[in-house]
Amino acid sequence: MPRRAIRCEPGEFYHVYNRGANRGPIFFQPDHYLFFLRRLRQKLVGEKYNAEDSKSVGPAAEVSDTSPHVTVVAYCLMPNHYHLLLRVESNHFSERMQAFGTSYSKAINKQIGRSGTLFEGRFQAKHVDQESYLLHLSRYIHLNPVAARLVRQPAEWEFSSYREYLAIRAGTLPCPQIVLGEFSSREHYRRFVESKPSETAASIDHLLFEE
Repeated sequence: MPRRAIRCEPGEFYHVYNRGANRGPIFFQPDHYLFFLRRLRQKLVGEKYNAEDSKSVGPAAEVSDTSPHVTVVAYCLMPNHYHLLLRVESNHFSERMQAFGTSYSKAINKQIGRSGTLFEGRFQAKHVDQESYLLHLSRYIHLNPVAARLVRQPAEWEFSSYREYLAIRAGTLPCPQIVLGEFSSREHYRRFVESKPSETAASIDHLLFEE
């Protein structure tokens, strides 16, 4: 079967996601989540790669492409899938995203002595064609660990951007202001996320993870 072309236009927002082959894990230990985020920064955000960041997984000498291909609006990494809310910044996003997935897979397989495909297939990308959808999609992404019953509150999950949104953590990967600019305060956003989450699926069903 030919690969489906994913055309993502610069300046537009997309919900990008993928899951493990046969719904299996893509993160096998805690440092894999962190490595995923570092490699995402290296391959797509465009910051220089720090060799110290790759001591636990993967080659340390790999050279980064320092051109920005995306702005990360929000993210959540789950044991067997990931969600990224991105604004595309270059015409080379699709190939860079594919290279990122391949790079991550090879590094993890090598580290744990695994063989075979890690992801189910190509990443999926859904165009967020209304700015109002960004708010609901960020809520859906940040509530994923709660929906999966991994935690009781979204801020308890370490591997999402929710802590940056609430200023619990001063991470620099996500750009929360794109969403937070629509709220009077971070507390207002917290209440939006943690109350009436059932509103989310109805409003952005066409943008959600395909089961």
